Amino acid sequence: EPTPVFSTVRTFAPATVANLGPGFDFLGCAVSGLGDYVTVSVDPSVKPGRVAISSIQRLPLDPLHNCAGISAIAALRSLGVRSVGVSIALEKGLPLGSGMGSSAASAAAAAFAVNALFGGRLSGADLVLAGLESEAKVSGRHADNIAPSILGGFVLVLGCDPLEFVPLPFPSERKLLFVLVSPEFEAPTKKMRAVLPEEIGFKEHIWNCRHAAAAVAAISSGDVAALGAAMSADRIVEPRRSPLIPGMEAVKRAAVEAGAFGCTISGAGPTAVAVTDDEAKGREIGDAMVEAFLKVGGLRAKASVQTLDRFGARVV
Repeated sequence: EPTPVFSTVRTFAPATVANLGPGFDFLGCAVSGLGDYVTVSVDPSVKPGRVAISSIQRLPLDPLHNCAGISAIAALRSLGVRSVGVSIALEKGLPLGSGMGSSAASAAAAAFAVNALFGGRLSGADLVLAGLESEAKVSGRHADNIAPSILGGFVLVLGCDPLEFVPLPFPSERKLLFVLVSPEFEAPTKKMRAVLPEEIGFKEHIWNCRHAAAAVAAISSGDVAALGAAMSADRIVEPRRSPLIPGMEAVKRAAVEAGAFGCTISGAGPTAVAVTDDEAKGREIGDAMVEAFLKVGGLRAKASVQTLDRFGARVV
């Protein structure tokens, strides 16, 4: 059983963009600037081997009913910790139901903090499994958010039972910018998954497979224009979800007309994500998307231009 090497550890885990168009439930990436913070402390008032939540916003204090608590418990169990208890303070930097991996960021930060508190014995895959327990209870058993939030960069998830994933390095010399536009509208993941079809046509299947492969190829080669084109090509998931987000179709058109290489729904939405390789152009694209959300969808929205987070969860 490991012993604590620190009394307190504070961690950060970044927001994520999952699906990236046709990569539903198996392709995602981490984005900079946005995310959640977790502070984990050795706490003599907590029963050995247990987790308590000392501070949290808009979420239940019961560690069995929120993502940070579930993930922290899973990490403690993986480490085999039985002689000390820990308490958690969660600082949400991401809005709930935003489509930017809010639950995954909390779970990633919590698992990473517990692991660091006890000397960092768990591997990246172990931490993803801990976070996956949380995702399974909160938003569904898929790792396209939790894996990039922990590992950083782009991640291709080949399976969850057993867990198998492939990090996809994006060339460091290539510039990739994400224009994230979040309207004042909540789209719970469970609700957005409920509209998905149980069966799809053969032509739809081939189309999406082709463009998901194109997205992976674009990431590996650093071709931002090709990535944008692939992101915009989903014919299975996005057509069912877009009508539930007021103005989304107009927002996507506005992004491309303003110069984006492509635009899609981030995760389950309602955030829209466009890609470009020019920061000034990214701000123009964001302004156009915000305007479209207001004019067509009647929703106020905020835009930010972020880079790829290549590091994932880390101690701060």
